[in-house]
Amino acid sequence: MSRHPEVKWAERADKVYITVLLPDSKNAKVNLEPEGVFTLSANAGADNNLYELKLDLYDKVNVEESKISIGVRNIVCVLEKAEKVWWKKLLRSEGKAPHYIKVDWDKWVDEDEDNGPGDIDLGGMDFSSFGNMGGMDGGGMDEFEDSSDDEGARCRDYGKEGNRCKHMM
Repeated sequence: MSRHPEVKWAERADKVYITVLLPDSKNAKVNLEPEGVFTLSANAGADNNLYELKLDLYDKVNVEESKISIGVRNIVCVLEKAEKVWWKKLLRSEGKAPHYIKVDWDKWVDEDEDNGPGDIDLGGMDFSSFGNMGGMDGGGMDEFEDSSDDEGARCRDYGKEGNRCKHMM
């Protein structure tokens, strides 16, 4: 049985920020569809547990302009909205969001306080575009390279059969 990772989110008129808190994840596969379906699958933890996530986002997104950064402690996604409008909530379903989805108060601003693009510091993370990543089958994941930020980033082969990059030694 799979588990759900903790998810934090915030938004601007033109973007949605999704942070999946999943330390030491391996074999991360992330997919984003234009209709607003975000899926993630990864192994993590001492027991190499399977974590899966499917979010039916409130509205459509621009996959080609959306970005992702897979780091040692989390997976950060900056999703470009198809329409530059504030959403009423993150998910299109009625009712309360699942317990593992929380507001990211570090990135949150109210609609009337939004200063437009460029008002969030993402710590110089190197983002790759979703358009180059392929789907849940992992297509395109072999070309993905992570940033070498302060937290120590994973290289392309990190997590494959015990490979470790020079940044982690």
